[in-house]
Amino acid sequence: MAHHNGPKARINRRFGAQIYENSGVIRAASKRPQPPGMARARGRKSVYGESLAEKQKIKYYYGISERQLRKLYATSKRQKGNTGDNLKVLCERRLDNVVRRAGLTRTRPQARQGIAHGHFIVNGRPTDVASFLVRPGDVITVRKNEKLQEMYKLNWADRGTSSDLSWLLVDGENLQITVTSLPLPQDFTAPVDKIGLVIEFLAR
Repeated sequence: MAHHNGPKARINRRFGAQIYENSGVIRAASKRPQPPGMARARGRKSVYGESLAEKQKIKYYYGISERQLRKLYATSKRQKGNTGDNLKVLCERRLDNVVRRAGLTRTRPQARQGIAHGHFIVNGRPTDVASFLVRPGDVITVRKNEKLQEMYKLNWADRGTSSDLSWLLVDGENLQITVTSLPLPQDFTAPVDKIGLVIEFLAR
């Protein structure tokens, strides 16, 4: 799951949502009545089936494995407040998500690949762990390499920063991201409508 190499457009169609941003754009008028490969539409999903689907959306969207998701769940459960909201915040704090949302890459898989290859530096130290959880005050920069600098500046110029990003300060000219605060639950970008079902599933 963390490294899905199959047809991404099929995943988008299966869930009727834009899980992978650059594959098979989902439009309301073109949604299939059933997932690909099914001869005919099934009946209404059970609660279990709906919960499973919501959980899978998170895994595909953030590119995390079952083990990683359950680890995030365990952490969110130990924290104060609503477990579902805590899980949302933890997902958004992942380094690969921060790089993507800042506009330095076009997709999260591209962000993970760049991090794995040591393209990014956090607080002056090379970091190759995509699951690294950022904190307020962290500063992320692109490694000083002419080709890398050119590539990420082009990405940023093409995509720009999300207009609703209040917890990140992005300097596209210097390729620097500053984490100004923790994200809020409403900053959660995965197309998951019922996080409570995910929590109930993981609590089984």
